[in-house]
This record gives sequence, structure tokens and C-alpha cells, in this order.
Amino acid sequence: MLMKEYRICMPLTVEEYQIGQLYMISKHSHEQSERGEGVEVVQNEPYEDPEHGQGQFTEKRVYLNNKLPSWARAVVPKIFYVTEKAWNYYPYTITEYTCSFLPKFSIHIETKYEDNKGSNGKIFGGEPREEETEVCFVDIAYDEIPERHYKESEDLRYFKSEKTNRGVLKEGWIDSQEPIMCSYKLVTVKFEVWGLQTRVEQFIHKVIRDVLLLGHRQAFAWVDEWIDMTTEEVREYERATQEATNLKIGTFPPAISINDTPLPSSARGPNSAPTTPLTTEPPEFLAVPKDRPRKKSAPETLTLPDPGRRNSGFRLPSIFSWNSSPQPE
Repeated sequence: MLMKEYRICMPLTVEEYQIGQLYMISKHSHEQSERGEGVEVVQNEPYEDPEHGQGQFTEKRVYLNNKLPSWARAVVPKIFYVTEKAWNYYPYTITEYTCSFLPKFSIHIETKYEDNKGSNGKIFGGEPREEETEVCFVDIAYDEIPERHYKESEDLRYFKSEKTNRGVLKEGWIDSQEPIMCSYKLVTVKFEVWGLQTRVEQFIHKVIRDVLLLGHRQAFAWVDEWIDMTTEEVREYERATQEATNLKIGTFPPAISINDTPLPSSARGPNSAPTTPLTTEPPEFLAVPKDRPRKKSAPETLTLPDPGRRNSGFRLPSIFSWNSSPQPE
């Protein structure tokens, strides 16, 4: 088991992020899904917890079979997916990932949001743990992302919001930015397979960091698209995109285009607990720049044995999305 705490600051308030994250997750999930691959919403309903109160439970399936290497497709079930279960009590969420084909594999994520610069060292409680948890600060403007995900319009070193007048994010922006909030994520990865556990758990955390970085960058880069939305409008946007995405990954092409979906002033569908964006493509990492070295705690490519071929390496797909999901009230 390997546990890390991620802290991602945003030039937003916790209240704004509640709508912005919901919009961003819906849009990104639809864009990243294709026929036979992507995210299917299986269950989405209100849920009440005796400790946390009213919330939303969501179950999703992340289909991956076509993204696996050929040798892996020969030994895994034809329909291969990861199950995501999320309990959303915004500003607190719990997300779990499991895979029936890999019973020794699981990911558990707790997320909390606060209007600060990531300075709360006891947000997940002050009780001692078996070992010290590594704290990883993620800079949405200056940390490197996989090259294929780079878009100039989403480069926060140059982006300025027309509607909020926030940005450009200069070096040291976290110390001077107002407003500012922080997304705190306590991530526990388990891969209990002797001989592979340490390397795989470290590698998965490397993937998690890139997924978190991409999702939070997009949440702010798209701020002008969602900042004027009401809770009812973003709920309807989510409902329409979920329906379109489910059709998109099915047998038939989707009948709904989110580009043509109107945003009414009242909601007609349920809200949900979405996840931070994911991609089913294998992760890639940019070369470490000289002026901003990036800590490497795990190999970027894992090599697993192939019965028919020696030394055949493959990249683990970045199948993981971390629930930072807002629960509109």
C-alpha cells in the first residue's frame, strides 16, 4: 500500500469550483469517450450518510479493452472495465476504484476543499499513521503535462479569463492570488502482487498526478464557459452529456450532440458525483526541463513478462479519474 496526499491550488473559490468541476468533468468525459471505450454512468442517485448527511452516490464503468496491448487482450475478459464508486458530500468526497480481473488492485481517494493556499496540514485529521505520508504540491500553471495533452489555449502561463479577469498565472502566483482555494486529496493505492507491488504502486501514483494536473488545468482554462452557469443549468448540462456519452460508447452512434444542447434555467435531471477527467490512453511524460526538474519516483514504463516474447514492455493506461466532484445543492 502506498499513500500520498496531493494539494492542488486553484484561482477560484470553493463555491465556484462546485459548478466548474461538474461542467469540466462532463465535457471532458464526453470528449475522451469513443465507441466501445470510455465512461458509462451505471447508477446516479441521492444518498444519505449518518455522518456526512445528504449526498450523491454514483457508480461508473471505465471501459478499456481496446487500449490494452495485444498480449493482454488475449488473457483478459473481452469486456474489461474498472468500476468507480463515488460518495459525494461536497466539499467532501470519497471515491473507490476496483477491477474484478485484478482482485489485488484498488484505489481509495478522500477529497476535501478549502479556501486557502494548501496550508492545512491536518485537514485529514491529526491521528498518527503507520508511516509519514508524502505531501505532493501540484502547480496547475508550471508543472509539466504529457505532451499529447498540451493545448496552447489551456496553458495557464498565458491564459487570461475575460469574464473573471483572472490570470495570467505568473511564477509564484499561489502566494499572491485572490481568490484562491485548494483541493486536498488523500490517495491510497494497493497492488498486492509479490515482486511488482512497489513499482506498480509508485507508477500508478505518477499517473494519478498527471491526471489531477490535467483536470484542474482545464477547470480554470474553461472558466469563461461555465462561470455564468446556475446550479440548474449545470445539472441539465451534466444530464445531457451523460446520456450522450453512454450512447457514444455503445453499439450505436449517439443521437445527442452536446454542442447543440440548450441550457435551460431549470433542472430536469439528477445531479451527480463526477470524477476528475480521465483518459484511457497510456500516459506519456515530457522530458524534464533543466530549469524545473521533476522528481521521478517510479519508472515511466513497466515491463511485464510476455509468454510469447521476452522483454516486451507496455505502458499502463491512465484509467484513473479522481473524484473531485461537486454536489450542487
